[in-house]
Amino acid sequence: MEKIPLYIDNQDNKGSGKSFKNYNPATGEVIHEVSGTSPDDFEKAIHSAKQGFKVWSAKSPTERGRILQKASQLLRARNDELAQIEVMDAGKPIREALEVDVTSGADCLEYYAGIAASLHGDHIDLGGDFAYTRREPLGICAGIGAWNYPLQIACWKAAPALACGNVMIFKPAEVTPLSAYKLAKIFTEAGLPDGVFNVVQGDAEVGQMMTKHPAIAKVSITGEVDTGKKVMAASAATLKHVTLELGGKSPIVIFEDADLDEAVHGVMLGNFYTQGEICSNGTRVFVHASVKEDFLDKLIQRTRALKVGDPSDPDTHVGALISKDHFEKVMQYIALGQEQGAELACGGKQVEVKGCEGGYFIEPTIFIAPEDNLRIVKEEIFGPVMTVLTFTEEEEVLQRANNTPFGLAAGVFTRDLRRAHRMVAGLEAGMCWINTFNINPVEIPFGGYKQSGIGRENGLAAIEHYTQLKTVYVAMDKMVNPF
Repeated sequence: MEKIPLYIDNQDNKGSGKSFKNYNPATGEVIHEVSGTSPDDFEKAIHSAKQGFKVWSAKSPTERGRILQKASQLLRARNDELAQIEVMDAGKPIREALEVDVTSGADCLEYYAGIAASLHGDHIDLGGDFAYTRREPLGICAGIGAWNYPLQIACWKAAPALACGNVMIFKPAEVTPLSAYKLAKIFTEAGLPDGVFNVVQGDAEVGQMMTKHPAIAKVSITGEVDTGKKVMAASAATLKHVTLELGGKSPIVIFEDADLDEAVHGVMLGNFYTQGEICSNGTRVFVHASVKEDFLDKLIQRTRALKVGDPSDPDTHVGALISKDHFEKVMQYIALGQEQGAELACGGKQVEVKGCEGGYFIEPTIFIAPEDNLRIVKEEIFGPVMTVLTFTEEEEVLQRANNTPFGLAAGVFTRDLRRAHRMVAGLEAGMCWINTFNINPVEIPFGGYKQSGIGRENGLAAIEHYTQLKTVYVAMDKMVNPF
C-alpha cells in the first residue's frame, strides 16, 4: 500500500508523527497510509518556509505570476487524473469533479497569476512632502483545508498568498490528504522555489502547531464554526491574521412570482450537489404559500430522478458521504426531524449501491417543517437534507431568514427587480444570489457574516488579507527644530 508522505522543501518527507489510514468513502476500503507530522517535522517545515520566503518575496511579482500561471496550465493538463483522485478521496461524483473541482482550482491560480504584477501602493501628495504606501507580504501563512473541495480550497488559499509574496504551509483535512500533496508536486514542476508551499499531514494536533507557532503570521481555515473559534482563540496569543470560512444554515427565499423551474434548479444545486456537503448550501427553503404545492411537486419529481450511486459512474448525481461518522450524524438528523414533527416528503433512507457495499450513501431528503424551531431547521447538517418552510409576507420571511447565528449565504428567486435588491440588502449574509445559487467564480469575494466567518477569499478582497500596508513619509525640506 502506497504511503503518502509530507512534502517539505520541494521533496517527499517520510514524517515521524503518527501515521493514519485514508479511506475511500464509496467503498469504506483503506486506499493509503498517510505520514503524520511530528513537532520536529513541523519545525522542518517552518525552517524551509523561512528560507523559501527570502527567495520568493524577493522575486518580482511578474515572476511569481509566471510560475502560478504555469501551475494553472499543469492542473488543466491533468484534469482527468486529479478529478479521479478527488472522487476516490472525497466520494463526489466524477461528473462534478471533471467539470468543477480541478478547473476551479486552475482558474484561481490563473486569476491571481494575472493580479500579481498589478499589486501596488498609493502616492499621497502632502504639499511638498509626500507619502506612499507599500503592500508587503505577511510572511509564513498557514492554510487549513476542508474535505468537501480539497484541491479547490488548497488553490483558494495558496494562490492569493503566493501571488502576494507569502509562503504557505498547508494542512489538508485528515480524510482527504491526497490532492494537496499532488498540488505541491505540480508547484515544484512549475518552478516554485524550495519551501514556498509545504504540505503537512495530520489531525487537530497539527492544526494546533500552526495556530501556536510564533513564526506563522496568518492562519486561513475552511471548516466548522467550533473549529474556527478555536483557531481564532489560539491565534490571538501571537496576534496572527486570520481568515475563517466556516459553516452556515443559509436561506433560499422563493416568492410567488418566481420562475419555479429555475427555483427548483437553484434549490437542488443548493442542497444536493456534492451530497449536500457544501458550507453555503441553502438548506432552509422558504416558499411563498401560494406556490408551495406547485413548487414541491416539481422539486420532488426532480429529486426522485437523481441517481445515487458509485461516484466513478458518469451517470451518478449523488455520491458517498465522506465517512461513517458523518453518515451516522446525517442519519440521526433525519430521524430527529421526523421525531420533532417535520413531514418527510422525499428520501431519508440509506442507499445500498452495487459494488460499493461498504460506502456511505443517503437518498436526497426533503422535509416540510411546520415551524422554524426544529433542530433540522436551525443546525447545520452538511448532508443531502433540505427543509421547506412556508411564508406569506416579505418582511416576515426576511426576519425569519436572518434569525440564525450564521450568515454565510442566501438566495432570492423573484421576477421583481426592486424586491430582489431590497431583499439582498436586508439579508445578513456575506454571499447573496438572485435567481441562482451556489455559483462562486474566483473573481468575486466569498465569506460570511456573523458566526460564518471573518475575512474574504477570492476576488481582489483576498489581497487585503494576505498583505500588510506600510506607510512611508518623505520629507522634502529640512526639518525645523521644534525645541
